[in-house]
Amino acid sequence: MSGNIDSKLAEIIQELNSRWPENKIEPSLDRIAMLLDYLGNPQETFRSIHLAGTNGKTSTSRMIDSLLRSFGIRTGRYTSPHLEDIRERISIDGELITPEFFIYTYEDIKPYIELVDARSEHPLSYFEVLTAMAYAAFADAPIDVGVIECGVGGAWDATNVINSDVAVMTPIGLDHQEYLGGTIAEIAHTKAGIFRSGKPSVLAHQTREAAEVLIRESATIESIPLREGLDFALIRRDVAVGGQLLTIQGLGGTYEDIFLPLYGRHQASNAALALVAVEAFLGGGAQQLDINAVRDGFAQATSPGRLEVMRRNPTVIIDAAHNHHGALALREALSEEFAFDRIIAIVAILGDKDVTGFLSELVNVVDEIIVTENSSP
Repeated sequence: MSGNIDSKLAEIIQELNSRWPENKIEPSLDRIAMLLDYLGNPQETFRSIHLAGTNGKTSTSRMIDSLLRSFGIRTGRYTSPHLEDIRERISIDGELITPEFFIYTYEDIKPYIELVDARSEHPLSYFEVLTAMAYAAFADAPIDVGVIECGVGGAWDATNVINSDVAVMTPIGLDHQEYLGGTIAEIAHTKAGIFRSGKPSVLAHQTREAAEVLIRESATIESIPLREGLDFALIRRDVAVGGQLLTIQGLGGTYEDIFLPLYGRHQASNAALALVAVEAFLGGGAQQLDINAVRDGFAQATSPGRLEVMRRNPTVIIDAAHNHHGALALREALSEEFAFDRIIAIVAILGDKDVTGFLSELVNVVDEIIVTENSSP
C-alpha cells in the first residue's frame, strides 16, 4: 500500500478502536437499524446465509463461500475477528476488500455514523460500524449472496438485521456468558434469534440441552430444522496427505471423494454443515448438486489460523482455539492426524476465557506448555 493509503487506513482503525469493543453488546438493534435505514438498507440488496454458534463459524463460512463461488455465484463474506488485517473481515468474491474500497466505504458512510451517534444514548460500537460497512460494500460491489457470521450471540448481534435465506448453527458451548447467559440453554436461546419463519435452519450436532432449545425455538417461529445425524451426516472421513477425504450424506444425495485441505474431525463436520447450507440455499436438496463443483469448492477452501501448518522441519502449527470446545478439537486433531515425537505448545489466552478448562484438554497430548501473553487483554 502507498504511504497515503496506509496512513488513512491506520487513522480509520484508530477511530474504530475508540468505539465500544466488539464483545460488548446490549439487547438492541436500534442503532444499526437506524444507520442502515439512513444508508438505504443495503442489506436488502442481496440474499444471505447467516451463521451463529460457539465454534467453527469462520471455517464453515469460508467453506460455504468457496462452494457458492464454485457454482458461479458472486459472494460477500463477513467474519470476525480478524487475525492480522482488519480487511480480513470483509471479502468480496473470495478476495479481501481492497484498502481503497475499505477507506471509500468508511468515508462514504461516516456522516451517517455521526448522525446516529448524535441521536443515540450510546454511540455505535466497533462491530456495528464494521457490519454496516460490510453491508454497504456488498451492495456497492455488488454481490449475489452474503455469507454473514454473527459476532457474539445471535438475536441482538448487529448482523441480525438481515432476512436470511438460510440460518446455520454450529456447535454451541459456554462462551461470552457475561452477555449471552450462564447456561447452554440460555446461550442457545439467544443464538436461535437468527432463525427465520419458513426458512431452513441447518443445525450441527449439539448437546441435548442446546438441541432441545434450538428445536423448540425453530418450532415456535416455524423455521425448518435440518439436523446433523438425522437429515444429513458425515458418513466417512479418512486422513489424507494435506487434509482429509470425506463422504457426506446431504439432502439431495451422497457426495463421495471430497478432498478437504483442512485438518481435524471438527472441520469434516463443518464441511457437512457447509454443504447442506448450500444445498438448502440452492433449492432445498430437491436434487443432488453437481459433484464436480462441490469437490472443487471444498478443494479451494482455506481457513487461516485453524490448525494451519506454517512450516515443516520443524513443523509449526497455529490454531485459534480459545475455549474448551476448541481445545478439545485441537487435542483430537493432534492425537489423530499428526505423528510428532514431541509437542511444545505456546499458549496465549485472553483474560475472559476458561484457562483451566482449555489447558486441561492439552496437558495429556503435549510434552511442554509455554505460557505467554496475547496482544489483547
